[in-house]
Amino acid sequence: MVAASKMRRAQQAALGGRPYASMLNQVLGTVTAHAGDFTHPLMEQREVRKRCVILVGTDKGLCGALNSNLFREASTFDKTTTVFVTAGRKASQFIARTKRQLAAEFTYKDAPLFSEARAISHFARDLFLNGSVDQVDILFTNYVSTLIQKPELRPFLPVGEIRPVSAGIPHPAEEPKELPQGATEFSFEPSADQVLSALLPHSLNFEVFQILLEAKASEQSAKMVAMKNATDNANQLIKDLTLEYNKMRQASITNELLEISSAAMAMG
Repeated sequence: MVAASKMRRAQQAALGGRPYASMLNQVLGTVTAHAGDFTHPLMEQREVRKRCVILVGTDKGLCGALNSNLFREASTFDKTTTVFVTAGRKASQFIARTKRQLAAEFTYKDAPLFSEARAISHFARDLFLNGSVDQVDILFTNYVSTLIQKPELRPFLPVGEIRPVSAGIPHPAEEPKELPQGATEFSFEPSADQVLSALLPHSLNFEVFQILLEAKASEQSAKMVAMKNATDNANQLIKDLTLEYNKMRQASITNELLEISSAAMAMG
């Protein structure tokens, strides 16, 4: 619980706090309203012949079934039509072990940096724009609670709709919120379309950054639970062994007393 709370606070601090996300939402909402029939290469819908999946795993183990559940979902993708971009050493090892197509391998720190998310997002956008893939999804572990972390597949490209930027990942059950326009009036130069074209890649970078933080919070929480279970099991094992040792010691002492008594009675 403490680790997850710290990760949440680090997430908000790294994103500049909620006021930054709120202001970006207002700008996106206003520019979307003025953009009209806006089109962008990142919003191009194609027939999916080749797919890219960004697989966000961990660098180390000792986190229970976190990686196993994630890789079980990743194994459902077709090997011939799916190429993977990995974040985390465990994800790269899984792709190599199962002999799947690996396009790129990225690393991210215990406190993920925005530059790391930007590099992953930029590479995925390049794959989509140059026609190497027709669709990009992100598979990661979503933090639900201290005891629950679920694998989740989120569409990334093409951009179906411009979603609000927030300091957390919404759960699938939540309905999508509209972009708030606010009372502040923005003037766009040279045009709303060009401003939205510049903001759209940044919004995607922001989304990848949120997912990296969410995955890291899930990892820290899973490690905490796994280590607590290991400690509890070890303590129980110590109790069982101590009880067994005391029983054997008592039986040994009893046998020695019987031998001494028998010898004394035999001697008269």
